[in-house]
Amino acid sequence: MESRTIRFVRRGELVSLTNVPPDRTLLEVLREDLACTGTKEGCGEGDCGACTVVLGENVGGQLQYKAINSCIRLAHSVDGLALWTVEDIVGADGSLHPAQEAMVQCHGSQCGFCTPGFVMSLFGMYQNHTCQGEAISRELAQEELSGNLCRCTGYRPILDAAQQMQALPEVAVDEPAVLEQLEELAARRAQVPATGNYLLPETLSELLFLRAQHPQAQIVAGCTDVGLWVTKMHMQFERVLDVTRVRELRAVEDYPNHIAIGASVTLTDAYAALVAERPQLKTFANRFAGLPVRNSGTLGGNVANGSPIGDSMPLLIALGAHVVLLSQRGHRDIPLETFYTGYRKNVLAPDEVVGWIKVPRPAEGELLRAYKISKRYDDDISAVCLVINAAVEDGVVARVRIGAGGVAATPARAVQAEAALLGQPWTAETARKATAALRAEFQPISDMRASSAYRSEVLGNLMQRFWLESRGLAQINLESFRLAEATAS
Repeated sequence: MESRTIRFVRRGELVSLTNVPPDRTLLEVLREDLACTGTKEGCGEGDCGACTVVLGENVGGQLQYKAINSCIRLAHSVDGLALWTVEDIVGADGSLHPAQEAMVQCHGSQCGFCTPGFVMSLFGMYQNHTCQGEAISRELAQEELSGNLCRCTGYRPILDAAQQMQALPEVAVDEPAVLEQLEELAARRAQVPATGNYLLPETLSELLFLRAQHPQAQIVAGCTDVGLWVTKMHMQFERVLDVTRVRELRAVEDYPNHIAIGASVTLTDAYAALVAERPQLKTFANRFAGLPVRNSGTLGGNVANGSPIGDSMPLLIALGAHVVLLSQRGHRDIPLETFYTGYRKNVLAPDEVVGWIKVPRPAEGELLRAYKISKRYDDDISAVCLVINAAVEDGVVARVRIGAGGVAATPARAVQAEAALLGQPWTAETARKATAALRAEFQPISDMRASSAYRSEVLGNLMQRFWLESRGLAQINLESFRLAEATAS
């Protein structure tokens, strides 16, 4: 069965592609089908950023720009969107875009292989900040370029270029024209039912119907993990069910006692909602992969995937989150820690999907810390993730929840360590006992990221760190470091 035609806007023109397999990546289509060889393949796993492109979507009548990794993004997922590659931002007269010109002026390119990806991340930054009248600080540049790696420059000239863009003559995208084209594509899509071997439903009822009809279809929700199955494990899928366009699941809903984050909300937006209620999570949120991965990946996908080294789940477990599972038969609301049954296995029935993640609002006196330990500070996978959420009343631990990642076959709740803390006076001795309980509770494996002994040792050390931070000790970790603004020599 053939997939329906992929249509997207590029260079002001409508691009139509037919007979594209459901598991073909956007990078393959760009390089091999459209000869857009400026976009590079470096790692094939969304890690280095050489393949970065920018997508544009009509969100409430506004054009929203997102830099994403094309190497792990399925081609069909850009149907109905606008797309920019590094070839597309040069002016009609050959003049360089500020993202390109700044790289030239600041000597931000050496071997040049990573440069197209950096340029496109800069283009996304330019559209989202410079064109909105916002200044680009050194810290912002470092945050938004964390998904792009370079072996040559040492990053300083690239960060210079990020700030230099705003000093150059402005170049604007003709947004009204792009929005008009996207509206035409949306009207055309609405007339075509979701059929074929790449299913892209736009309503919840349609999604649940298709899930019941095709229980063996591979669900994708951003594809930042399934994309690796394609590029690294060479897996092939006869049919794909993409949930990212389902309107009901793309919103963050406010309720008196919790927020409900739709399964199709990107990690960027989901973490923004969590940080809005708990500002102390900002550094942890920024360290969840790089921005292009967060722009594609979804919180629902991260939860459903259930990787033991995924950082969202320990946080959500510590916050007391519930997951809502949906099917045509109805819905189930369960604590997140009961969702997993084994390594990358869960309680989802063949006709169910993850619908919402319900996160309780902060409680009075909440003391929350989220720790990510990885070999590289930015854009790396955790060796250990530990999130502690406690409240101390009259010197006694009144409430506590602890989520752990990287130490078991699934994301886990540290119930024994919680028991060692609950109802006890919050003292150095109690913290010591909780440290011992936490180390004894898990038997982590050794792998390329860390040894079992290292993980156990770090788990306990993080409990000690939590104790010290609860006593007001700061300046003991890289989170307190702030990149100084560049100064003229």
